[in-house]
Amino acid sequence: MPTLNDKKKKFQFPSSSLMLFILTAIVALLTWVVPAGTYDMALDEATGYETVVQGSYHYVEQTPVNLFRLFVAIQEGFIDGAQIIFLILFGYFWVYEVLASGAFTAMINKLLNSRIRDSKLFVPIVMIVFALAGSTYGEMETVYGLLPIFVALAIAMGYDAIVGICMSGMAVAVGFASATTNPFTIGIAQAFADLPVFSGLALRWCVFVVFVTAAIIFVMRYANKVKKDPTKSLVYGMDFSAFKVERDENMEFTTRHKIIMCGMVVTILCIVYGSLKLGWFINEMSGVFIISGIINAFIAKRGPEQICKDLIQAVSEMSMAVVVVGLSRTILIIMTHGQIIHTVIYAMSSLMEGLPTWATAEIMLVIQNIINFFIPSGSGQATAIMPIMVPLADLTEVNRQVAVLAYQFGDGFSNLIWPTASCAILCGIAKVPLGKWYRFFTPLFGIFFILEAIFIFIAVQINYGPF
Repeated sequence: MPTLNDKKKKFQFPSSSLMLFILTAIVALLTWVVPAGTYDMALDEATGYETVVQGSYHYVEQTPVNLFRLFVAIQEGFIDGAQIIFLILFGYFWVYEVLASGAFTAMINKLLNSRIRDSKLFVPIVMIVFALAGSTYGEMETVYGLLPIFVALAIAMGYDAIVGICMSGMAVAVGFASATTNPFTIGIAQAFADLPVFSGLALRWCVFVVFVTAAIIFVMRYANKVKKDPTKSLVYGMDFSAFKVERDENMEFTTRHKIIMCGMVVTILCIVYGSLKLGWFINEMSGVFIISGIINAFIAKRGPEQICKDLIQAVSEMSMAVVVVGLSRTILIIMTHGQIIHTVIYAMSSLMEGLPTWATAEIMLVIQNIINFFIPSGSGQATAIMPIMVPLADLTEVNRQVAVLAYQFGDGFSNLIWPTASCAILCGIAKVPLGKWYRFFTPLFGIFFILEAIFIFIAVQINYGPF
């Protein structure tokens, strides 16, 4: 006979979409409580974009959002986020075609079957490859399918499952956070900030090199310790027999594969050049993704009918991202209807009043890390928070590019520690207890956060601008 304890369900944290819906309902309630207010806006002749006028905040008539308008706002949120939604869909269609062609898998197999697999350089090289994928074209979720391969490979090489996570999943996340031309984070955030898309690349590449280097050094110290004495592994004694190395030694990295992988580089370069020199925006980026995806498919000898099926499949796999972006925009729609956005900005700026600019920027970094617990989607967080952070930056005299950098750091690195983000998925796939992962990663996260704070301070001191 089942007992009372048997009937108790284990608590599960809400999914990203449910969390956003809960936040949407809470924000709607706040429109009845928080005073409505607004700032006057003025065109800044020096920068060419609109900024809030200091000291112009004033109260206006309350316009609360009722239950019916809450659900209408959801539809409006999806419409308002359409550009970003389609950027994500078509961007993933491009990535999907690369994966469907087998080019990425063949390249990885080439690495796995080469002599370098047995050298001490193998783990760092694989981490650099995955970090570049996350930093440039925004690789993230698709690494989940490759994770078992690298967990199995790490174990076969005398390491453990944690090293397998680091080689692939963690490396992608570090690259994603150290974004250089990531269209799903930097592209969207800079668009909201009215900055040239992918501007400020010099500092971002420095960020990438520093963080990836720190990650590699930390991982290799642990990996070498485990290889020398397996009992030093944090997961020593656990059963990982389910993971087997399934490499195809006969798989060739063909000329066609090489052309497709080179095409990825060309696509990224086209988007960067078009954004910086031709004034391209989100629509043009989406167009490039569509063209590149179709070209990749034809190179891989996938016919027109198959390309259409691929597009449908790619869109279906990104349905969660669509919901997250749509609900994120809904929050802003409700705050706009209730006229409480500027009230929130006024309250935050009042708390930061009198602080040095660098201290204000550091507080923004902390805020972004906290927000990522509730909105772990990079694009979703950009659409939800940047419209608030941009005017806040203007009021507190923080450069908008610095605000984007704070968002980039806060959104990215905490994905590897918040249970609502990717770390729970990575550990689940690799069968590594979350507690074991925290024991391993928490010191590295502390190092990362110190580096984030240092780079934010440097960015403020050099007046990190839009170009």
